[in-house]
Amino acid sequence: MASLNESVFTWAAPPLKFGHGALDEIGAELAARGCRSVLVLADAGVVATGTPERVLESIRAQQIDARLYGTVGVEPTDVSINEAVAFAREGEWDAYVAVGGGSVIDTAKAVNLLTTHDGELLDFVTPPIGGGRAPSRPLKPLIAVPTTAGTGSESTTICVIDLLDQHLKAGISHPALRPSLAIIDPVTTMTMPPEVTAASGMDVLSHALESYTSVSFDAKPAPEDPMKRPAFCGSNPISDVWCEMALTLVGKHLRKAVMNGRDMHAREQMLLASTYAGTGFGNAGTHLPHANAYPIAGAVQNYQASGYPVMPMVPHGQAVSVTAPHVFRWTYPGDPERHLRAAQLLSGQTFTQTDGADALAGVLSQLMSDIGIPDNLGHFGYGEADVEGLVTGAMKQTRQLSVVPRPVTPEALTGIFRAALHGGS
Repeated sequence: MASLNESVFTWAAPPLKFGHGALDEIGAELAARGCRSVLVLADAGVVATGTPERVLESIRAQQIDARLYGTVGVEPTDVSINEAVAFAREGEWDAYVAVGGGSVIDTAKAVNLLTTHDGELLDFVTPPIGGGRAPSRPLKPLIAVPTTAGTGSESTTICVIDLLDQHLKAGISHPALRPSLAIIDPVTTMTMPPEVTAASGMDVLSHALESYTSVSFDAKPAPEDPMKRPAFCGSNPISDVWCEMALTLVGKHLRKAVMNGRDMHAREQMLLASTYAGTGFGNAGTHLPHANAYPIAGAVQNYQASGYPVMPMVPHGQAVSVTAPHVFRWTYPGDPERHLRAAQLLSGQTFTQTDGADALAGVLSQLMSDIGIPDNLGHFGYGEADVEGLVTGAMKQTRQLSVVPRPVTPEALTGIFRAALHGGS
């Protein structure tokens, strides 16, 4: 069996409610599930917008006991997640509600996992970084309310963690982590500053591009155990449809959302793009830009991102973008037609084989320039001496590397990181 190619792909997504006013239906959804006690998770920035309080009011209106944990870490670390887990273990909860971006939703996934199972975070993290343990018991219902048009975490099986001691990001991935319901209301994104809108939008774009250009599901080895197929199955006919739609919407609306945050139509369309891309990459999988992003974010020393809390961090959307033009120039030979099609969907222009590897790289670089996304690793404080460490960190991301459309070597990664040191496509 292991010598054969895969012939089956998997696809799944949570139920969702999308539209203006969806936020106020959370209480009814929890009541319908018979919940009596609910923990709502958010970070301090989201708490300040008032959205979590509105969620609490909806829940309490159904005579459900609800409590807020409002200090979730931005860019969650193993330390911040363990603090949230410790808080959650002090109570008995029938369900969890995550109100925020990927940081909050990923933290809620980890809290749900570690309050229904014994063990530690690293036990469940994907090998070779962690033990790869699979959940053995059902998790509690988790309702995800995204407040950024970006991470797609409301649709996925993935929880990303910054491991402080290892200066590296890693993930837990299992179908049990997927939220039970996504509540997507455009009003929740209206308070995002331009820098956050830009970075979140580039995350949407990365999800769609990486899933669309990932290795085809039927060009991968078949699993020895069909019940243990990896969460990232590679590009497939269903994910392709969602990714194409997401690419088109990002190309049309991201610039508008960044330039005028009160453009409700642009905000709504970017949330749709995020939802489409999330259902795409949550099945097909992200690849090299995300693998590169984890050590870039995990090893940062002093970079302060405008529009974000004052702390050393590279926002995820910036981390996945900075090497992306160079990655897609390198992956182009793996599927030229698909790379050209992606460039066309994103830009509205027509490209041919004559344009080659520069087509998608050029479209990406222009978009990044237009919305103020850093285009070089030097912007984050990295130099030539850091390349080896970044390569080592990226090579540990086996979940992403498994769907790259051409074989990844340390030498190839070294070339990509060096090209990204000084920017330009």
